[in-house]
Amino acid sequence: MKNTKKIYVGKLPIGGDSKISVQSMLNTPSTDIEGSVRQAVELEKAGCDIIRAAIPNMDAIKLIPAIKNAVNIPLVADIHFDYRLAIEAVAAGIDKIRINPGNIGSDDKVKAVADACKLHKIPIRIGVNSGSVEKDILAKYGSPTPQALVESAMYHVSLLEKFDFNDIVISIKSSDVNTMIKSYELVSERCDYPLHLGVTEAGTEHMGIIKSAIGIGSLLQRGIGDTIRVSLTADPIKEVSAAYDILKALNLNTQGVQLISCPTCGRTRIDLIGIADEVERKLKGCKKNIKVAVMGCAVNGPGEAREADIGIAGGDGVGLLFKKGKILKKVPENELIDCLIDEIEKM
Repeated sequence: MKNTKKIYVGKLPIGGDSKISVQSMLNTPSTDIEGSVRQAVELEKAGCDIIRAAIPNMDAIKLIPAIKNAVNIPLVADIHFDYRLAIEAVAAGIDKIRINPGNIGSDDKVKAVADACKLHKIPIRIGVNSGSVEKDILAKYGSPTPQALVESAMYHVSLLEKFDFNDIVISIKSSDVNTMIKSYELVSERCDYPLHLGVTEAGTEHMGIIKSAIGIGSLLQRGIGDTIRVSLTADPIKEVSAAYDILKALNLNTQGVQLISCPTCGRTRIDLIGIADEVERKLKGCKKNIKVAVMGCAVNGPGEAREADIGIAGGDGVGLLFKKGKILKKVPENELIDCLIDEIEKM
């Protein structure tokens, strides 16, 4: 991992030697305080590390204390254009501000936000995307290229640095995966601020997870990125689940079960797809740091899956239960799942 600057969002460290944190954003209307609080609580239970909420007007400031009183994880205010909203959010106890200083007006307004955040030790996230690039930068590059996105981000950074503000997180998002990857590569070379990774407007659950896994995963694999969000047109709980799956696949988070299963073939004589789905459902929420294998036959069973901590391999109406590649016993197909879960509970 690249050794980026460590900052704190509330009590949560980001950057440096900190773990990769998972973020999501409320999608309830900002006018619905009760619904927003309920969703924030659900996100915390799902393992979300940081929650972001849109603060479109002064009335929405009421969300901040309501959510802060209900959860124990940091809250970020997502603000556009109006510097007064940022200052009021700080006064209301927000943990981080997401705002682009170049969009809020004159230097005195930028300074007012920077000074308020500095006084209360609140970091600012600069968020650039393909639709937010300044007209002069867009004219220079002809389109929102990775170089244009990075230049835009560093312009906003310079506005804060001018007032000696350095608790900054940067995100440079694009709906195009290749553009997103290249942008983060370039900005990682330019500065040591923590980077928030994500593919913006990634789409509905299926395609959004694929695009996010490629974009976020390829960068994390090379040590780029400090915090992530999988943006989906779906329930935010699914964003959190997908983000942790990406981290597990890269061995960057070892909390919870990692399921290994084969794709089935003509040798399979059990309902492997149904069994794998049911095992995954039953183990959802299990916090044990183990690898569980669900394999279709003896060929893919204890041999190929010997790295799994525990698993099952199908036969003809029966299956084998094994641990670390060692067969424990033969079990009828209709008892395979319960037998596996019982054994996991003993671990």
